[in-house]
Amino acid sequence: MMLPTDPAQNLAKLIRCPSVTPAEGGALAVLEDMLKPLGFAVARPTFSEAGTPDIENLYARRAGDGPHLMFAGHTDVVPVGDEAAWKHPPFAAEIANGEMYGRGAVDMKGGIACFVAALARHVEETGGPSGSVSLLITGDEEGPAINGTAKLLQWASARGEAWDACLLGEPTNPERLGDMVKVGRRGSLSATLTVLGRQGHAAYPHLADNPVRGLMTLVDALLDPPFDAGTERFQPTNLEVTSIDVGNPATNVIAARASAAFNVRFNDTWTVESLQAEIHNRLDTASRRRKYRKDRKEPVEFELAWRDNPSHVFLTHDDKLIGTLARSVEAVTGMHPALSTSGGTSDARYIKDYCPVVEFGLVGQTMHMVDERVQLADLETLTQIYRRFIGDWFGSR
Repeated sequence: MMLPTDPAQNLAKLIRCPSVTPAEGGALAVLEDMLKPLGFAVARPTFSEAGTPDIENLYARRAGDGPHLMFAGHTDVVPVGDEAAWKHPPFAAEIANGEMYGRGAVDMKGGIACFVAALARHVEETGGPSGSVSLLITGDEEGPAINGTAKLLQWASARGEAWDACLLGEPTNPERLGDMVKVGRRGSLSATLTVLGRQGHAAYPHLADNPVRGLMTLVDALLDPPFDAGTERFQPTNLEVTSIDVGNPATNVIAARASAAFNVRFNDTWTVESLQAEIHNRLDTASRRRKYRKDRKEPVEFELAWRDNPSHVFLTHDDKLIGTLARSVEAVTGMHPALSTSGGTSDARYIKDYCPVVEFGLVGQTMHMVDERVQLADLETLTQIYRRFIGDWFGSR
């Protein structure tokens, strides 16, 4: 039986599955067919929650006597956008000028294809690692992320699964394969701030209370001064106002309320709780300022609604995991990767609660774009890195 040792062939099969969240699209079935010849027992649990689509996921384990390495990722992809704008059909896996085109080529079917190929080569060459290898693959990373990795981890853990380390195959390299390993992630906290005013005629402002003036005061307090100057391993905490809305189509009416949505990406200076307290304190203090409301003595009346499921900041300290991966990257590419905590959130925020986790995958320059594509040479290079990492982490290279 032919083992799935060719990452390009593996990726082409996965791309041809239109697995746009929340659709499984056949991608998990294709992956199961790749894994079973390698000795994996495969389960595909579906999780549900009111108000969200049902999501099918995959957990596969090749059992062995020794440590347990998890590879994590997702087969769901974002929508293609304007399909007519693609040079090559988004689910055809066509190759041109040494690149394979398709939605998910980089984010992140390519990483999965390479890990499967690397493991297949290891099995073919050595009989496989002495320990256990598992793949934890969700279909809900690009969607609400409610019925995906978090529940899949709980499901597997309840059945006795335990892991010593995890490699997450998200695209981590900004320019070239070998640039960057992610060893942590900033936290993410979102909220909606609503200022309550009194509706009235724009020509008679003394009879109204314009909430926009109050909102300007409060938003200014959120943006300045900076929350911190950054730490040894993390960028400075940054707050971005992502939406301001009054919902008022009339130009001669002062609205009754105004709102602003914001997101904070924060470093290890803060916890979710301490950052929430700091934001509340800033708003409470600013509500009594009169810069834009000189004729108002009462404080700005506001409400603050936190979004559910904030992401906590974390940093991985596992020397074996980080060192083995960094040495594998350097051995194959000649580059010493930066150990970074930059970028957005990922499913590593859930995995960190079960075992140490690092992230390393393809170059992410075309992810989510029209004409998402990957260099075939990068697929082979990443497979070689993963192959070396598997052998060295298990001590059986």
